[in-house]
Amino acid sequence: MSLDTLFMRQHEASRRQPAPDLQARRASLLRLEQLVSRNAEALISAIDHDFGGRSRTETELLEMLPTLRALRHARAHVGRWMRPRRQAVEWLFLPGRNQLRHEPLGVIGIMAPWNYPLLLTLGPLCDALAAGNRALIKPSELTPAFSDLLQRLIAEAFDPAEVAVATGGVEVGQAFASLPFDHLVFTGSTAVGRKVMQAAAANLTPVTLELGGKSPAIVAPDHAIDAAARSIAFGKFVNAGQTCIAPDYALVPAHQLEAFANAVLQHARRTLPDPGRNPDYSAIISPAHRARLHALLDEARASGARVLSSAELPRDDPHVAPTVVLAPGQHLRLMQEEIFGPILPIVPYQTLDEALALVARHERPLALYLFTHQGSTRQQVLAAAPSGGVTLNGTLLHIAQHSLPFGGIGPSGTGAYHGHAGFLRFSHARGVHQVGPINPFETLGPPWGRLARWMARWIGRWQRGG
Repeated sequence: MSLDTLFMRQHEASRRQPAPDLQARRASLLRLEQLVSRNAEALISAIDHDFGGRSRTETELLEMLPTLRALRHARAHVGRWMRPRRQAVEWLFLPGRNQLRHEPLGVIGIMAPWNYPLLLTLGPLCDALAAGNRALIKPSELTPAFSDLLQRLIAEAFDPAEVAVATGGVEVGQAFASLPFDHLVFTGSTAVGRKVMQAAAANLTPVTLELGGKSPAIVAPDHAIDAAARSIAFGKFVNAGQTCIAPDYALVPAHQLEAFANAVLQHARRTLPDPGRNPDYSAIISPAHRARLHALLDEARASGARVLSSAELPRDDPHVAPTVVLAPGQHLRLMQEEIFGPILPIVPYQTLDEALALVARHERPLALYLFTHQGSTRQQVLAAAPSGGVTLNGTLLHIAQHSLPFGGIGPSGTGAYHGHAGFLRFSHARGVHQVGPINPFETLGPPWGRLARWMARWIGRWQRGG
């Protein structure tokens, strides 16, 4: 079935059929949950094949578990989310009644990335189904085994007028972004996100963009270096750094630069020994991505920056070892581009104001990490360094909270979803006013008489406080 045909089937069904009720939404969410749990082994194997070596445990803990928890959370709460809510009525219109209803948008397009192919495909799908929508999915061409498997599993579990998967390369992705969806979700790079937004604008399609950027990890002087290094190493090297909210660079007090770098590498060597053959350490997705990472390191070395790795691997190895770069120049690509790999630049600072000034030079990031036990420092950094989301004294964990929205700000994205925030994102907030047995506003006229003129003058004086 062609891409246009799939879209039109869903579009027409969304206009012709009534919105799914609570029972239908819960059934769809349960069907999706069973799809994941019953095919876990096949999905893990497909993702491993696409990566050329993807840690099984990472797929289970970072994709399977949060996907299943999101689906269960939505099933448990969607009844409350759907419930119409009474709203206050302006006194001039009493005894009327106001109601707020959240209704499906229609057809949601989901363009998913390769780095977490299961979570970042089915996460937005979960929220779209909870909101009563239909969905068309375009997985990444860099994960062909997973994409083909997902297409087959979705076709077995859902009518194509409800949910369908379209596979293909860049041309299919361009055509997908140009369809007149009721909402389009894209997760990926900022550069591609700009193109997706331009394509969507032609149809006035609203978008949710989950991009990335240079997410900083700030270690305040009061925090223990070893504890911060452990958390930052975890967030940076899980999935070999191929995480949109991975710490992109660390800012540490200048006198602790060496100690911090050594602690990061010690944690990497202890938790991820022999990275070239360690099944718990993921490979880089493609030779082109790996070549880019090596080019970033070559430029850093040529500039005189110190580059230290947890192990020495040949350049043609599908893995890149956990690596730190000490005091890199701000002009380097390493400090200008999102790294998206297991390379951690470590930038020394003299004062916290200096660290915050450096963060402010970059575009607003998708995530911010701060390590401090002082409330004043926490408030200072949160006020001075906007970001999509924040984890304090840890990394990555804000994304796993279903009660918190997840999304970017500025070039790191627009819009947020997850849990109730996702339900709201993929719903239309429809206001309904019911006129009461008496309509006092209409009784004023027209024709506008003395009472109407007196009311207009009285309300005007009252509004002005006179």
